[in-house]
Amino acid sequence: METRNLWPVAAFTFSYLVAATAGALTLGNSEFLLYIAVMLLLLGVVWCVHRSIEITNAALWALSLWGLAHMAGGLVPAPAAWPIDGSIRVLYSLWLIPDRLKYDQVVHAYGFAVTTWVCWQGIRAAIRHRGGDAAPSFGLMVLAATSGMGLGALNEIVEFAATLLVPETNVGGYLNTGWDLVANSVGATTAAIIIWLRGAR
Repeated sequence: METRNLWPVAAFTFSYLVAATAGALTLGNSEFLLYIAVMLLLLGVVWCVHRSIEITNAALWALSLWGLAHMAGGLVPAPAAWPIDGSIRVLYSLWLIPDRLKYDQVVHAYGFAVTTWVCWQGIRAAIRHRGGDAAPSFGLMVLAATSGMGLGALNEIVEFAATLLVPETNVGGYLNTGWDLVANSVGATTAAIIIWLRGAR
């Protein structure tokens, strides 16, 4: 496995995680300290997956940018004049389109689009390893998209755990969870359609 190309994305990722850790400690944000710990665990998972299927460099950067968007979402203050949902003024609470679209939902859609892309790379690697056809068929795209959605549901379990472990969080209630799942599904489905269409060409 080629590791030389991993150093730039690894250095970028650890740099913003160090900055996020310092920010969370300074603000006393115990919720995001939990998320940073989860991020470190996920980095280990990505490393193990990469050793098996060699995730593309573009996908690794896309995953890293998702992590950056997540860290910024919970720690970067939203401008005072901009509309937010709730009382915690951070990017995750920010309405991009008032009462219609939040920063949080965009990050969810993007993140699980990328996750679906990585799932497809894993499916393709497994098929090719067995000498099969790795073309992005409709069935395989359904499998990749539902894999991405399943990981999105796992993300909601992590957020639920945060509400149990941390006294005050910015996770939101049942409605927020429902919209998160919708955003995850939109991102996963969009990624699967793009991969399918590109394969058809």
